[in-house]
Amino acid sequence: MNTPIKGRGATGRIPGRFETLTTHAVDDGWQAEDGEEFAPRALRTEVRSETARRIISRNTSPDVGFDRSVNPYRGCEHGCSYCFARPTHAYLNLSPGLDFETRLFAKTNAAELLRRELSRPGYVPRPIALGINTDAYQPIERKLGITRQLIEVLHETRHPFSLITKNALIERDIDLLAPLAEQHLVSVHFSVTTLDPHLSARLEPRASAPHARLRAMRRLHEAGIPVGVMVAPVIPWINDAELEAVLEAARDAGARSAGYVLLRLPYEVAPLFRDWLQAHHPQRAEHVMSTLGQLRGGKDYDSRFGKRMRGEGVYAQLLSRRFALASRRLGFNASREQWPWLDCSRFVPPVPPKKASPQGELF
Repeated sequence: MNTPIKGRGATGRIPGRFETLTTHAVDDGWQAEDGEEFAPRALRTEVRSETARRIISRNTSPDVGFDRSVNPYRGCEHGCSYCFARPTHAYLNLSPGLDFETRLFAKTNAAELLRRELSRPGYVPRPIALGINTDAYQPIERKLGITRQLIEVLHETRHPFSLITKNALIERDIDLLAPLAEQHLVSVHFSVTTLDPHLSARLEPRASAPHARLRAMRRLHEAGIPVGVMVAPVIPWINDAELEAVLEAARDAGARSAGYVLLRLPYEVAPLFRDWLQAHHPQRAEHVMSTLGQLRGGKDYDSRFGKRMRGEGVYAQLLSRRFALASRRLGFNASREQWPWLDCSRFVPPVPPKKASPQGELF
């Protein structure tokens, strides 16, 4: 632990909270320079196919602006050290650490499932958030194309949806997104944590660099697709000083909506982030965690609705005020017209998939 791994966000494979057997690395004295035989193996990304049973997840959280989402992948190769979704790998008996970013699962039947769920009698359309738990445009999407397949179903059915990503790969799908935007059926937010490429490479090692995200934002905006920015997460004493600069850069790239989220450290994310701090910012580690504790009632995390995204206390109030002032100056969130609503009235249910007959086909 506490040793940076090139191209990865986590510094080790911490056990999940459901593990009954854990292992601990021990230095036996053999060094890699003593011979290739003892050198650590390179960490490669492993992708497994998953046949999902359902694809639309629902929630009742008042902290988010959607009640349903679709995630084409489990795990995320971006490797963001702070990712709130890391604990979900514990349910698979895998580590929320390195396993989360190196052992991925692709829901290869996602488009088929989405078509089936949208065709159910009585289905009432509401905007779907695409790629919330893990990024729908993470690097493996370039080869697998599951996100594009999902968008094709949403395009066919005129179903409204939103996207949030930190990968410029979304530019590939402008041909689908632009016509949908003309009908008020899609909106896109980019997560921009910092404008410093060196800090970004440490925080989110396999995500697109900040300038690439801003370039993609500009290209989508020029194609008529409404784009916004999420400064997420804001980390005290790491990237919080950049709040106004990120908002201004996004505004110049075409963003018309903005938001922010304070760093969240649920379950295994807290020890993972502590390790990241010790590996990259050991001098600030204690100060960062102390400030987070002040924001969360003395704890690493407070899961209460209304508090978990913003925190409370003097620092939280100052951050909220800074965001409000910058947003007003830059014209973010000023009117409904600036951020188009998503139109649910255009939805056309797909033809239900034909059930296979146990007797087979006669002709």
